[in-house]
Amino acid sequence: MSGEKEGGAPACDIARILSILPHRYPLLLVDRVNSLVIGEEIHAVKAVSFNEQFFQGHFPGRPIMPGVLQIEALAQAAAILAIETLELAGTGKLVYFMAIEEAKFRNPVEPGVLLELNVGFVQKRARVCKFWGKASAEGKVTCEVKFTAMVADPPAG
Repeated sequence: MSGEKEGGAPACDIARILSILPHRYPLLLVDRVNSLVIGEEIHAVKAVSFNEQFFQGHFPGRPIMPGVLQIEALAQAAAILAIETLELAGTGKLVYFMAIEEAKFRNPVEPGVLLELNVGFVQKRARVCKFWGKASAEGKVTCEVKFTAMVADPPAG
């Protein structure tokens, strides 16, 4: 999978995202993948709606998407990139955070925007990958971060 499909359809629609990630509502934070270059980077989108559960308490009268959820959205985009790059779709493998570094929050994310999620590899190995991530809304960077994740089997249970 590289770039957009014919006709401008997203490189990954929600059905494909659900087949790659184990996350489900309310914690699924990637709605669409606009482009994915295997082994390099991904551009995904989260449609931020006022109906999100976290807006009820963060903050009443001034709804702002929590920074940790912006990082989680970037991590989910990174997981899609890693799973597609390492050809692990359908294996049940999970991508776990190991480290979050240099997180910076630049501008608030409010309801009604498309949160652009850009993530790329810094380093990739069979089990551990390092990524850079940048989220933006309406042309303004909202979050920048570097993080490390591990590909692993799901817990036995």
